[in-house]
Amino acid sequence: MAFQLSEIRVIDTDSHIIEPADLWSARMPKKWVDQAPKPDTDENGQTRWRVGDTWLSTVGFYGWAGWKDFMPNMPAEYSDLEPGALHSNERLTRMDDLGIWAQVLYPNIVGFESATIMKLDGPVALACIQTYNDWLIEYAEADPKRFIPIAMIPFWDVDAAVTEVRRCRDLGHRGILFGNRYESVGLPMFTDRHWDPIYTAAEEMDLSINFHVAFQVTAETAAQAMRASLARFDPRAAALGTSLSLMSNSETIARLVCSDLCERFPSLDFVSVESGFGYVPYLLECLDWHWKGYGVVRDHPMLPSEYFRRQVYGSMWFETTTLPLLEVYPDNFMFETDYPHPTSLSPGPASYADKPSDHIQANWQNVPPEIARKVLHDNAARVYRWES
Repeated sequence: MAFQLSEIRVIDTDSHIIEPADLWSARMPKKWVDQAPKPDTDENGQTRWRVGDTWLSTVGFYGWAGWKDFMPNMPAEYSDLEPGALHSNERLTRMDDLGIWAQVLYPNIVGFESATIMKLDGPVALACIQTYNDWLIEYAEADPKRFIPIAMIPFWDVDAAVTEVRRCRDLGHRGILFGNRYESVGLPMFTDRHWDPIYTAAEEMDLSINFHVAFQVTAETAAQAMRASLARFDPRAAALGTSLSLMSNSETIARLVCSDLCERFPSLDFVSVESGFGYVPYLLECLDWHWKGYGVVRDHPMLPSEYFRRQVYGSMWFETTTLPLLEVYPDNFMFETDYPHPTSLSPGPASYADKPSDHIQANWQNVPPEIARKVLHDNAARVYRWES
């Protein structure tokens, strides 16, 4: 018997808020405002985010939902964005339209551009992160039952990060945004014991560790590359690049379950955000095969797939042909939309996406009801300790 979507409160485990122009300028001490993220007008008359002297993306870059045209034309100003990408009450209305009950909330600027923020003076960088975390709680107060805030931490200072983990748990955050490529900014790999104080605090606080795709090396270089690529835009190259970027999550998952991180923190939940699903059963089968084939199992009898089943999660959105494989890992995947990013399940004039409720209704009818409920709601409710 097919499941009834109307009986499931769908939790979207990956969505983003377009940060308002005054997020930092209205909240941080005036002496630091010039260094903090803020929109400014560049030499071409575009409104772009700027951190100190570093220019970043346009203020509309991450808000593709409902956009009227395909790349290289892109939303540039706040006026180009649909209201749900910006404002909490409008987002709730948009969620109702899309068939989404609750959303996990991630940043754009402090997440994707964290490598730039970490270069600021220590107190300023910390204030930027704390200001964002405080603002996100304010945003979620529009409906605390439907918004699930995830905290950013000042990862470049482990002691400050631990303090922020504890502060954010008290504020109401439900997880921690972490990086999967710290070596790209001169820090130890995420599996290194350097990070153990943060993992210890997260485990004690019952907060998940969330590895979001696209940890930036240098925001300025990335922004320059993006502008150059748009000037000579090739949609084939864009499709290829985005797909390979998402597939890079396979390395994060593999490094996680083949390290001793899960052994050291057996009750800590790890989430690979925007991972996709279909390749994961093969990846884990491959890891298990070689784990045994190279004799690792003699000293480490627990297989990579077993670590994964116990405490690692992924997320999926547009996939259809791989849905039958959900029966292999029904307790380890969650649904997402990536709203309002370019790859999201956000219908519009330049999007082939159906709205999430239509997508699920059209493609999930052969998924066993108990598995559909787990992926669409139960797994996320467990990971984020969420009661709707």
